[in-house]
Amino acid sequence: MADTSEVVIAGRACLDLYPMQSGVKLEDVTTFSKSVGGSAANVAVATARHGHHVLFLSRTGDDPFGAYLVEELGRFGVETTFVRPVAGMQTVLTFCEMMPPEDPPLYIYRNPTAPDMFLETADLPLQRIADAGIFWATATGLSRQPTRDAHLAAWRARGRIANTILDLDYRPMFWDSAGHAREAVRAALPLVTAAVGNREECEIAVGETDPIRAADALLDHGIELAIVKLGARGVLAKTRTETVQVAPLPVSVINGLGAGDAFGGALCHGLLEGWPLEQIMQFANAAGAIVATRYECSPAMPTTAEVDALLAEQVSVTT
Repeated sequence: MADTSEVVIAGRACLDLYPMQSGVKLEDVTTFSKSVGGSAANVAVATARHGHHVLFLSRTGDDPFGAYLVEELGRFGVETTFVRPVAGMQTVLTFCEMMPPEDPPLYIYRNPTAPDMFLETADLPLQRIADAGIFWATATGLSRQPTRDAHLAAWRARGRIANTILDLDYRPMFWDSAGHAREAVRAALPLVTAAVGNREECEIAVGETDPIRAADALLDHGIELAIVKLGARGVLAKTRTETVQVAPLPVSVINGLGAGDAFGGALCHGLLEGWPLEQIMQFANAAGAIVATRYECSPAMPTTAEVDALLAEQVSVTT
């Protein structure tokens, strides 16, 4: 166990079950692959793939699938020292129907709640969170107690230093209502320094879907770096002094799931490296594009060399 981490990530982990037959309705699938899933767990894997020490904070079910998640995250190089099972609970299962590939439907078995909602303040290594180069958390962690209080304690310990990132990560199934989500996210924005989300997530956070207005509204809440993911239109990043928009890379999409998590891991890498904002966005955009061409999520996360190769290929095509 390390005493410090370059990156600390808190959030959900689940077991992804993807159909092994393409072009088949979920009810007709006979075999599935299994892998680590959950947005925060995927970002942890993606960041580790770029060579960084990542500490992951979550809870799992008290079952063989929870043990698998811990073991598999370790194989990816993610530290799971503080990931513990919740007695009597089952690990969350997520089934994916691979049609349409750009936005396949998910069936997440976590009702009425999930183990990651039982992450408590006592579970947190607050000094390591305070000392980390990046602390990444998701808005899902605000949807229920006791994990909401744990997130607030982590942000208080960190003291709103640079690279305190909130993934806006809105999934309606996790919340009692959109209004509840909006209230929780708006209360969290003054405690963090960067926010990342798509247009729907920005609407929940600040009531705006136009990318520029959404980014400006996030900045008005005290955010220093606002990133709005635009899907087929690429990504917009904005600070008080700089605006960067990067176009999408042309790829044949096999599975759009996980692309945003690959983006998150690459974003962490670029921030730790101290790159200019445009370079970070280009790198993160390319990482997401690579995962969209692959089948699963966590096993598909690219290495730095793979992202660099795709960017070099794009340069050669355009020159």
